[in-house]
Amino acid sequence: MSISEANNISGSVTEFILLGFPCRREIQILLFVIFSLIYLLTLMGNTSIICAVWSSRKLHTPMYILLANFSFLEICYVSSDVPKMLANIISQTKSIPYAGCLLQFYFFFSMCAAEGYFLSAMSFDRFLAICRPLHYPTIMTYHLCAQLVVSCWVGGFLSILIPAILMSRVPFCGPNIIDHFFCDLGPLLALSCAPVPKTTLTCATVSSLIIFITFLYILGSYTLVLRAVLRVPAGSGRNKAFSTCASHFLVVSLFYGSVMVMYVSPGSRSHPGTQKFVTLFYCMATPFFNPLIYSLRNKDMKDALKKVLRAPSKEISKNTEK
Repeated sequence: MSISEANNISGSVTEFILLGFPCRREIQILLFVIFSLIYLLTLMGNTSIICAVWSSRKLHTPMYILLANFSFLEICYVSSDVPKMLANIISQTKSIPYAGCLLQFYFFFSMCAAEGYFLSAMSFDRFLAICRPLHYPTIMTYHLCAQLVVSCWVGGFLSILIPAILMSRVPFCGPNIIDHFFCDLGPLLALSCAPVPKTTLTCATVSSLIIFITFLYILGSYTLVLRAVLRVPAGSGRNKAFSTCASHFLVVSLFYGSVMVMYVSPGSRSHPGTQKFVTLFYCMATPFFNPLIYSLRNKDMKDALKKVLRAPSKEISKNTEK
């Protein structure tokens, strides 16, 4: 079939069927309960970090402003695909409109790109704080922090714009069944009724550039940070620097480890089961663990979270006394 012929009938596919997790009804209900609980805890955990940074003046610093924006990104990131996945688990139709599928693809991968940029910005902040401590206040100003935040958000959405436009031109004329729980790149391209080498190459190039450039930058930053920390005499300052950087690097490892297995490992896409598991890990597990990592390993954040959690209980006790 030629490209022109495929384009003539590409409109025949008006929706896709997301198979998700085909299994017995009892197991699907169990998965729905587990995933719903993880999703709610993820929203609560990241919202708590945002509230803690917002309410504590002590945390009104570039590091925590970046962290609050990162937590808000995680909320958007996990909400771009998980609600539809949960709806499809208990639904009989398991369908998603053609336009909805493309929008899900665009927003999910935009958030994924923005996450890489935010992790890079956070590593830059830690590099300045530890390797250039005397220059940190003059370099990492609130103005620069705001520019970094805007650049990460805008950069994420602009980076995936061309792949999204190209995906909207891919001819789909059937079948329309996606063996996945969301509109991922590989399964969508596999349903094309005509070869689209330019789209495949462009999407692969963009994703690889985003992954490798941000990862290598983060790796380089933390290598310099580690060298600087090891030069510091053993004590509380060294331990605090290690603790803060360890939290960031643990989040980086979780995110990039799973993403590279998915989009860089050559054999990962040939196994739908492995594909779903790895995708599920980086789209649900990493946003879930991030608040735990940052709150449990950071004293200032733990203190701010305690104040946030105490406020509602005090309000309830006042109301009961009245």
